[in-house]
Amino acid sequence: MNIIKELVYRLRGEYTTEKLIKMGMKVGQNFGRLNGVILDPSHCWLIEIGNDVTLAPRVHILCHDASTKVHMGYTKIGKVTIGNNVFIGAESVVLPNVTIGNNVIVGANSTVTKDIPDNMVAAGNPAKIICTTEEYIENQKKQMEKNPVYGVDYTLRGNLTESKKQQMIQELENKIGYVD
Repeated sequence: MNIIKELVYRLRGEYTTEKLIKMGMKVGQNFGRLNGVILDPSHCWLIEIGNDVTLAPRVHILCHDASTKVHMGYTKIGKVTIGNNVFIGAESVVLPNVTIGNNVIVGANSTVTKDIPDNMVAAGNPAKIICTTEEYIENQKKQMEKNPVYGVDYTLRGNLTESKKQQMIQELENKIGYVD
């Protein structure tokens, strides 16, 4: 384990995925945890995450809700289960006692208060089902046919040049594009 990575996480008040797994959290293969994701360290053993899951920046997965602590002396707790092939958008919050099914997309800045079944797209506060994942992907494929599509050379992973950046800026004026 990289000592610097551990130190950065501690300074931010976060725990590494490896540490949370040692504390009892279950995580499948190909788990992507981007910057600022908080996985409830105080009850991480109540979190189960499947295979091929991505949590975008600043997602919070909470297994506890202290809203009852002052009035009742107890904090509510509940499991959070996230299936396979799930993407949870930036700034989203998943609350206790929620199951997110397989092949689910949760839109950015959503608050997931109830279960989301398999093969659905949900967004909002509180998150509501918008359409099936299949409908969403079909719609995006149609959009991709008429909007700009860029290869890896248009990313920081590729050979991104200043002229390619300017090309993207011009081509994406008032429209969406897609990048590899």
